[in-house]
Amino acid sequence: MATRLADCRIAVVGLGLMGASLCMDLVQGKHCREVRGVARRTETVLQAFFGGAVDLATNDIATGVMGADIVILATPVRTIVTMLREIGPHIWPGALVMDMGSTKAEICAAMDQLPPGVQPVGGHPMCGKETAGFGAAEANLYCNAPWVLSPLARTSPDALALAAELATAVGARPMVIEAARHDRLVASISHLPFLLASALVHAVNEVGQEDELVWRLAAGGFRDTSRVAASDTRMFMDILMTNREAVLAQLDAFDAQLGHLRSLLAAGDEAALRETLALSQAKRAAWKRA
Repeated sequence: MATRLADCRIAVVGLGLMGASLCMDLVQGKHCREVRGVARRTETVLQAFFGGAVDLATNDIATGVMGADIVILATPVRTIVTMLREIGPHIWPGALVMDMGSTKAEICAAMDQLPPGVQPVGGHPMCGKETAGFGAAEANLYCNAPWVLSPLARTSPDALALAAELATAVGARPMVIEAARHDRLVASISHLPFLLASALVHAVNEVGQEDELVWRLAAGGFRDTSRVAASDTRMFMDILMTNREAVLAQLDAFDAQLGHLRSLLAAGDEAALRETLALSQAKRAAWKRA
């Protein structure tokens, strides 16, 4: 396998927000030998090529990955799992296969079924927006973002180093985290907030059914708290269904916290309520400063 990013031909499968943004950074920074884009829709292929986001583009996945030194799958999670079975026979021995999916355990298990000569590394850049598609892509999306790398037992040190070099090249901060641990952690900071934002929108909508003025009064607090509810539903369905146990555990933990706040409010225990809210305020402030 090529051990320097500068020598690599890279194929990115999926030219939505994450995949196309990565292509833009790789091409503009001249970080590698060649960037290929693979997308299902011909319109996206043409946009990527004529927009200068990639050096080559195709909607044929076998053609796109053949001969690539690095293959990066940037599609919804369950599509990644299916694609890993599809592309295995077309990947050259020694090539590095990465993904950009938001859950890791199922993907890494599927990666372990790739042909023996292929080097797999699970990946998850911790960034993004609630908008999706090629039109939402932008350069420097990964700047200063944590990029989780989840190697398998079969992953060589050189393959992991190459994956880290790629993440660093686009401004991200690579972090090596085991797949199950990753899934447990992101359930609390990413997957749970999506469900909470969705529940909030539904709760406000119930108020709106009786008095539509609520939507005209909604301002910054509601906008910020509910923002992720606008995220792509298909993407989050894949995330939730492939990380159910961890998400359910976080829902239970949140329910307990919400129940505690409710009991303090119902009891009119102002001192305890103030103490609890002050603690969460301090924790949030400390994280922001870190």
